Formats: sequence, C-alpha cells, structure tokens
Amino acid sequence: MRATLPGRHNPLGAIPEADGTNFALFSEHAEHVDLVLLDETGNETGSFELIDVEDFTFHGLVPGVGPGQRYGYRVHGPYDPARGLLFNPYKLLIDPYAKAIAGKVKWGPEVYGYAASPGYGDEARGNLAPNLLDSAYHMPHSIVVDDGFDWDDDQHPDTAWADTIIYEAHVRGLTMRKPDIPPQLRGTYAGLAHPATIEHLTQLGITALELMPVHQFIDSHRLTRRGLRNYWGYDTIGCFAVESRYSAGGDTGGQVPEFKAMVKALHKAGIEVILDVVYNHTAEFDHTGPTLSFRGIDNQAYYRLDDHDPSRYVDLTGCGNTLNVQHPQSLQLIMDSLRYWVNVMHVDGFRFDLASALARQFYDVDRLSAFFDIVHQDPVLSQTKLIAEPWDIGQGGYQVGNFPVRWAEWNARFRDTARDYWRGRAVGLGDLACRLAGSSDLYQSDGRTPSAGINFITCHDGFTLRDHVSYNEKHNEDNGDLNRDGSDDNRSWNCGIEGDTDDPAILELRARQQRNLLTTVLVSQGCPMFMSGDEISRTQLGNNNGYCQDNELSWLDWNNADLGQLRFTQRVLQLRQSQPVLRRRHFFQGKVGRGQHRKDIVWLRPDGGEMTDGDWSNATQQSIGMFLNGELIPDRAANGSSIRGDTLLVLLHSHSEDIWWTLPPQLAARWEIVLDTNAPDESSGTRIVDLGGTLKLRAMSIVILKAVARPPD
Repeated sequence: MRATLPGRHNPLGAIPEADGTNFALFSEHAEHVDLVLLDETGNETGSFELIDVEDFTFHGLVPGVGPGQRYGYRVHGPYDPARGLLFNPYKLLIDPYAKAIAGKVKWGPEVYGYAASPGYGDEARGNLAPNLLDSAYHMPHSIVVDDGFDWDDDQHPDTAWADTIIYEAHVRGLTMRKPDIPPQLRGTYAGLAHPATIEHLTQLGITALELMPVHQFIDSHRLTRRGLRNYWGYDTIGCFAVESRYSAGGDTGGQVPEFKAMVKALHKAGIEVILDVVYNHTAEFDHTGPTLSFRGIDNQAYYRLDDHDPSRYVDLTGCGNTLNVQHPQSLQLIMDSLRYWVNVMHVDGFRFDLASALARQFYDVDRLSAFFDIVHQDPVLSQTKLIAEPWDIGQGGYQVGNFPVRWAEWNARFRDTARDYWRGRAVGLGDLACRLAGSSDLYQSDGRTPSAGINFITCHDGFTLRDHVSYNEKHNEDNGDLNRDGSDDNRSWNCGIEGDTDDPAILELRARQQRNLLTTVLVSQGCPMFMSGDEISRTQLGNNNGYCQDNELSWLDWNNADLGQLRFTQRVLQLRQSQPVLRRRHFFQGKVGRGQHRKDIVWLRPDGGEMTDGDWSNATQQSIGMFLNGELIPDRAANGSSIRGDTLLVLLHSHSEDIWWTLPPQLAARWEIVLDTNAPDESSGTRIVDLGGTLKLRAMSIVILKAVARPPD
C-alpha cells in the first residue's frame, strides 16, 4: 500500500486537479482510512493510505487519477456495537460526497458489517461479531467526476411563487411509454429533455417540474428477494450522485452531463426544476441493515443513536434510521449537497421528504433549529424554492403550518378538506372556504403569503386522481405485503361500481369528479401541484402505494391517454394563468379596499345572499359561491403598475342533486360562464346570465363565471 501525496482537507469528496485527484473523507472516530482504486470488474488496481488528517478529515492527492476513475474507502477503527461504533475495513464503502456511483448492491452476507444470520439482516439479527467477508465485489463504486459543462447563457426561470404551478413527476415513469421518444431515451434524463416531453409540459401550462428522487438510491434486499425494484427512490445512498438508472449515457459519469443538459433544456422552455430530496434517512436501514457508506465511515456522527442502546437507531422516518442533524458534519453534508445541486447542477428548488425530522434539534420539532437557521442565512439556498413535507412519524411530527418564513409546505389540510367535500362528507363550509382562500389560518400570522401552501389532491404517495374516484378500497396485492401497505382512507366517493365499468353514467360521474378535484386546486389561492398522469386519467388499478412497481402499472400510458381530460386540464391551467385574481400574492381582507367598489372576496349562498354566521355553522350545506373581486388587486406587476383583472364567481356544489343558483345582482349585472365541469368542452361565453338571473348547477359540479357588466350603483 502506498501513501498519498499531501493534499487538501477541503472540499470533501474526489476533486480532479491538473496533476491528479484530491480525496478527502470526514471521520471523527476512525483510526485510519484507505483509498481503494478499482476497475470496472471490481478488481483493486491501487490502494493508498490517506495519511494527512485535519479537522477529522483524512485526505491526500493521488497523481495520475482523473475523471472516470472508480474508487471506494476502507475505514479502520473500533468495532463496538454497544457504543455505536461499527468500523469494519472488510467493507468497501461509498464516498458520501461521490458525484456519480456505478453499479448496484449485489446482496449477500458480504455487505453486512456483522456476522449475519442466514436472513442477511432480517429482524432477528444473529451474531454481532464483525463480519470478515470482503464486500468489494458486491458493492457499487464511487466515480471521480469533472464538473465542467457548457451552460451557455442558462438562467433560472425564477418564476414568482404566486405564478408557479408544480407538476410532480418520475423521470422513468413520465417518458418510459411515450411513443414519440426514441426507445433508447425513454425513462431517462435525456427523455425528459426531448422536445416531445417539453412540448407536452409547455402546452399543459405548468411552470415547475418536481422530480421524485434522483439522488443515487438502492433496491433493498427485501425487494429484490421478491423480484421487485425500488421505483420511487426514497432510499438514498449518495446525495451528490445523480441516479444512474435514469441515464442513457451509462453509469460511469455520463449521467452528470446528461442531467445538466436536461436542466438546461427545461430552463430554455421556462420550466423550473425542483428536486424531491431525502436527507432524513439513508438506505442503510436499521441496526440489521447493510454497511454501505455512512455506517462504516462514522456511525456516531451520521446517525441518531438510541441513548439507551447505541447499537440501535432513533427512527423518526419509518425507514430504520434518522440522519443526525445535531452533528455539524451531518448538517454540513446536507448543506454542501444542496449548494452543489444549485450551483453546479442549476436546479431551482427542493421538496424535503419528511422535513420535520430535519427540524428536530433534540426531540421536539423546533422552528429555530440549526438547519433552518443555516438555510435562512445561506445566500444561495435562501433564494431557491424550499418546500417541506411537514411531518414525520415521530411524536409531534405533524407540523403543517409551522415551518418558518421562506418555506412552503405541502398543505395536507387542503388535501383532506377538498377530498372530503367532494366525496360528500360533512366538512363544514368554513374550513373549505379557508382552504380556497389560501389557508390564512396556517400561514398569515407568521409573515408568509398564500403561496406558502402547496395545494394538492394527489401526489406519488396514494391513489392517482382517476383511482381516487374509481376505488373505495386499495389493491396493493402485487406489492407482496398482503395488501396491508398504503393508506386505507378512500371510502365513499358516491361513484357507484368500484373499478372497471361500462356504465356511461358512472364513467361520466367519475370524469366529472376528476375535473372537480383538479379545478378546486387550480381556483384556490396558494401554489397548486398535481401529479403527472392526472391530466390523462392515469390509473394504477387501485394500487395506492406503487413504491416498488417499476413497470407498466406505474408508467404513464400515453397510447391510452384520456384526451378529454387533457384538454380540460390545459384549459383550467390557462384560466388560472390568465386571471390575476386566482394568483394573489397577499391574503384577502374581506372588505372594500382602495380602488375597489366591492369587497375583495364575498362568500355566497345559493339564493344569492351573503353567508351568515348561521350558514357557516350548517354542517349539511354542500354549496358555496366564492366572489373574487378583480377591480384592483393589492399586488404589483413586473413593471410596477397595479394589477387589475377579471372579477370571477366560483360556484361549488358537491350534493348528489341538482340545484338552482341565483346570481348576486349586487355584485355584477351580467355574467359569462367561462368553465363548467359538467360541460368541459363548452366554449367560454356561450352562456350569459343577466342581472338577477338563475343558473342550474348539476349535481357534483363547479361553474366559474366572469363578470362582464358592473352592477348598478
């Protein structure tokens, strides 16, 4: 074994230089570290001891090594599970700062740090003695990467929050079955950058593409034994590395420029790129899991250990472990990773999986935790879009409405209220009105705006939009857990027969309910998000937990796209983008403002009268009108001028019987119908209602009207 030349302890990772590559690895409790160079077959081609140590960082320069080189680490130190120390030099380890990773885990006893029982890490772990089987031939390899790329004049679209429409998508699922993309590019970053994909996104009208995890992740041993794969990607093993399975250019570094080219193409089309990131846990799972990286580098630094039994982990995620954000190095890892994806990969923002776990300073979720402080003060990250999934599974983990300024949140209150309203549950119109108006009860008091709430009905986790209105029960049998996984809450959609049917009345009602749910999101104040495939009525046949279904069940079926749903989705997105009153940057005041003749918002009954306290307390009422005054909106356009727009009236009716609405003569003399979920193909302006007129609303429908004549003074 040779020693490296003197190098630098910062930055961490493998940094190619003119005369070689500098390697730097943090480990507070290690005794010494060996750098291993490998070829593509897994054979060692060189081994170097990192003899220089500074700030707990082992580092050194290896001459002649450049981009494309495969490498890993062997870390020496005490093996004492009772103290949470799990060093084992027989395990080849992935660099936490690797920017590309090649290969997959080849499951066997070799990848476990302890003397495994026959189950290779099942819950009944066997002998805790160290496992002396070498894992080199069973491990993925870290890759040295050159950051160079020709970005030309690439710019962040920097779309205002109020104008943002988020489209949650999966790299593979979105393009895997798209016929106008070459087969070799389907399911890849290059497929996302293909003109056919970008044309769909731009014609749809979204402004931001939120990608499910693209950090390198693994297929767990549990899944591979069942013949399944990790489709969603929430088992991260490298938070700097671009997931290689989505690359058309191979896994030895070509995935990095391919990802950059995708971002560049999307930016050119005016579309932001937001990454769903997983920093709350890693793919090494619980105490029975494999030793792949962090566990063997410094278990105590990277993970939250049980105070009473440091051989076990604190699990706030349901995935076996929780990253130790109390430790400065774990916090630095997250921040370095985030800055890398913004500065080097040019992404525009992040959605943080189980973000409450990152906010736990000690035990409770803390709005003043170190993580929030650092992000808030960071000159790069504070300017990006930051979105929290505001819960974890720990006590007190549900934190909807409690994240600090500069943070948006998945608004689960909106999701639950809107779902319940349209499936006929008594939700109380007061709560519905609050969600439609931007959830001021959650976000106004702490200085945030309506866009702090990410309004959604569906996401990757749960039923698709079509399945929400087609199934009362989940059908997850193919996942191998006896249908016990996934949420059980999808009952009573009043759509009749479950699953496939040829009944035209049931099919029409289901389609209308899809339109109702989508429209509810897009006419509400806040930032709307919907899931890819909902615009073409994608189904997963009742599977509401497709995390392991990397197959046609999860991929978008473009050949059987519901073109009527697609046209309607394009239409309602265009309506939102054309109407400033649907995209306010400030909360409603409920009063007459400067430059206005009417209140900025008025809530109405079907008889045309304004809602009273008694009406709000009527839990059985299922119809409400929302008057949105577009006379003078208290925002500013890009040129500094005041914003004026159309005045709208949104009528929502979730009852199973039709109803007659009296249009309020005090608010407008003439109304034009611009959208009707019961008549999705009807052109705007084909129906006009004059002063004091009535309008028949079909059962379970939404009608949006535009004022075309002012009311009499």
